[in-house]
Amino acid sequence: MKLSAPLFKLKREARLLARETGCPLHVALDRLARAEGFGSWSLLAAHHEARAPARKVLDRLVPGDLVLLGARPGLGKTRMGLGLVVEAIRTGERGVFFTLEYTERDVLEGLRAIGAEPERLRDAMGLDTSDQINAGYIIRQMREAPRGTVIVIDYLQLLDQRRETPELSVQVADLKAFAEARGLIIVLISQIDRAFETSGKALPDLADVRLPNTLDLGLFTKTCFLGNGEIQLATVGL
Repeated sequence: MKLSAPLFKLKREARLLARETGCPLHVALDRLARAEGFGSWSLLAAHHEARAPARKVLDRLVPGDLVLLGARPGLGKTRMGLGLVVEAIRTGERGVFFTLEYTERDVLEGLRAIGAEPERLRDAMGLDTSDQINAGYIIRQMREAPRGTVIVIDYLQLLDQRRETPELSVQVADLKAFAEARGLIIVLISQIDRAFETSGKALPDLADVRLPNTLDLGLFTKTCFLGNGEIQLATVGL
């Protein structure tokens, strides 16, 4: 949801409203937030904070990209993935979230946590929590997706958890070919190995990706690593 004015201007309006009406500042802030379509100022602020990094990342992605999004648990990789989907929708593109990890209820709660309103996204956002999710399944579901669609997959290490699915390297290669052929942006959320915690590095890199099965990480066109409040987006091979 796009705000009618930058956050700092809304705060200024709230201060003026508080002076003019004699109400406490927090009441004025909540009143302005409701006018912007949020239940409270805290929800509006959370939406703004979550959108800013996702918007910056999405601005640097192009159709055909296959992106690895990695972080240790609790550092915001799922939040970033959901933020990318929401930002894609905000810019007029389609956004789809495939997850083998979370239930639909979990995802809806995650959207609310970043200040998005699931009810307003219902017609624009795709959400798939099927146990059948793998590269072939995603390609079949997205075969008619328009160019520029943002697809987020949660997560990489679960794609080949069933015996009958192709090995991970084959699936990732298929997803890359599909993204390039259809002009899609595909983001795979990835776990980071526990050994990173003792590496002394500020942010993980490709060497820290947890790989229970063989995978050529050079298949990815870009990486996005999160840690210590930082985001590092890079082109693979550069």
